[in-house]
Amino acid sequence: MAELMAPARKTWGQTLAAYGRPIMIAMLILGFASGLPLMMVFSKLSFWLRDAGIERSTIGFFYWVTISYTLKPLWAPVVDRMPIPFLTSALGKRRSWMIVAILGTMVGLAMIAFTDPANGLVVTALGAFILSYSGATLDISIDAWRIESGPRDDQANMAAAYVLGYRGAIMFSGFGLAISEWTNWTVSFLVMAATMGACAILVLFMKEPYHAYREPDGKSFGRRVADSVIEPFKQFWDRLGNWIVPVFLLVAFYRLSDFTMGVMASPLYSDMGFDRAIVGGIQSGPGIIATISGGFLGGLIAYRFGVLRTMVVGAVITFATNAAFAYLAATGDSDSVGLLAAVISADNIAAGFVGTAFIAYLSSLTDPLNAATQYALLSSLYALICKFIAGFSGVMAETMGYVGFFVVTASYALPMAALIIFIMLRGTDAARGVRDLEKTADAAP
Repeated sequence: MAELMAPARKTWGQTLAAYGRPIMIAMLILGFASGLPLMMVFSKLSFWLRDAGIERSTIGFFYWVTISYTLKPLWAPVVDRMPIPFLTSALGKRRSWMIVAILGTMVGLAMIAFTDPANGLVVTALGAFILSYSGATLDISIDAWRIESGPRDDQANMAAAYVLGYRGAIMFSGFGLAISEWTNWTVSFLVMAATMGACAILVLFMKEPYHAYREPDGKSFGRRVADSVIEPFKQFWDRLGNWIVPVFLLVAFYRLSDFTMGVMASPLYSDMGFDRAIVGGIQSGPGIIATISGGFLGGLIAYRFGVLRTMVVGAVITFATNAAFAYLAATGDSDSVGLLAAVISADNIAAGFVGTAFIAYLSSLTDPLNAATQYALLSSLYALICKFIAGFSGVMAETMGYVGFFVVTASYALPMAALIIFIMLRGTDAARGVRDLEKTADAAP
C-alpha cells in the first residue's frame, strides 16, 4: 500500500527524453496503420451509409461487422506462434504477419470503394468484414511487437506514441471525408488503401524484436496446440485470483462510452447538415492538435503519477466530452462550426488521454511469453461487450433522440471511475498491474 501511495516518479526531463528514440517513431507508424482500417469502418463508412439513406438502426447493427476484433483470441495463438512460409524467415514473426494483414486491409478498402451501399449493402458489408478481419490481425501482431520491443517501464510512453499514431489515422480518415466531398467515396477509399500500402513499406524498415525463448518439449503436436491456447488464459487466473472479476469488469466496460457514442457521431453530423469537407477539415486540423495534446498528456501523467490514477481522470474527461455531444445536438445547427470544432477536439483529447492509460494498463496485465494471445484476450473482452451494446446505438438514438442518447453514453463513465478507485485502494499488486513490473525490474541486469 505504501508503494501505491508514493510511487517512484521520473523527472519531467527523463519523461520527455523517452519520446526521442526510434522505437517511438515505429510505434507512431504502427498506431496509424492500426487505426485507419477501423476508423474507415467505424466512422467514415457510417457517414457514407447515412448519406445513402440507410436507417440509423441499420447503421448501428452494421457496426457488428467489426466483431472480428472481438474474436481475436481465437486466432491470436496462430499469429503468436505460426510462421508464414517464406515471409517469416525473411522478415521475422511479427513483421511478416503485419505485412500480410496490411495487404488484407488494402483488399477490403478497395472492395468497399467499388460498391454502392444503396443498392448492394451485402457486398459493402463483405468488404467491411475483410477490412475489419485484416485490421484485427494487424492489431494482434502490433500489440505483440510493442510488448516485446520495450521494457515495461516504457509501455506507457510507447502506448502514448501508439495512440498518437492511432489518433493521427482518425484525423487522416477525416481528410478522406473531405476527399469524398471533393470527388466521391470511391476515390476516398482508394486513397486510404494506398496509404496502408505505404505503411507496409515502412514496416520493412522496423527492427524485429527479441522473442522470449520457449523450452522445447517432447509433447505431441495436439498437446502443444492445446497448451498454446489454454496456458495464456490460465495465467490470468493464477496471477489475479478472485481479483480477476473486478479487473475484467474494468477492462470490459471502461471504453463503453466511447464505443456507443462513436457509432452515432457521424450520423449526427449528417443529420445536422454539416458539410463533409468541414467535418473532415476539423478532424484533420484542430483535431490533430487535440490528439497530440491528449495522447502525450495521458502518457506523461501515466508515466509520472501512475496508470490507474490517469484512468480515473480519463473517466471524468470521458463523461464531460460525451455530454458535449448532447449539447451540440440540443443547441447546434449546420452553422455551428465553432461548436462542432470544440466538441470534436474535446473528444479527441479525451480519447487520446484515455487510450494511452488503458493500453498501458492492459500491457501491464500480460506475460511477455504470451504477449499477443493475452493482450488479444483483454482487448477482445472489452470489444465483445462494448461492440454488442454499440450495435444498439442506432435503436437508442431513434428511440430517445440524439440528446438523450449522448447523455446516457456519458453516464457509463462514472461507475468505471468508482471501480478503478476500488482497485487502487483494495486490489492486489497483480490487479493494479504492478507485480510484473517489479519482477521485471528484479530480473534486469
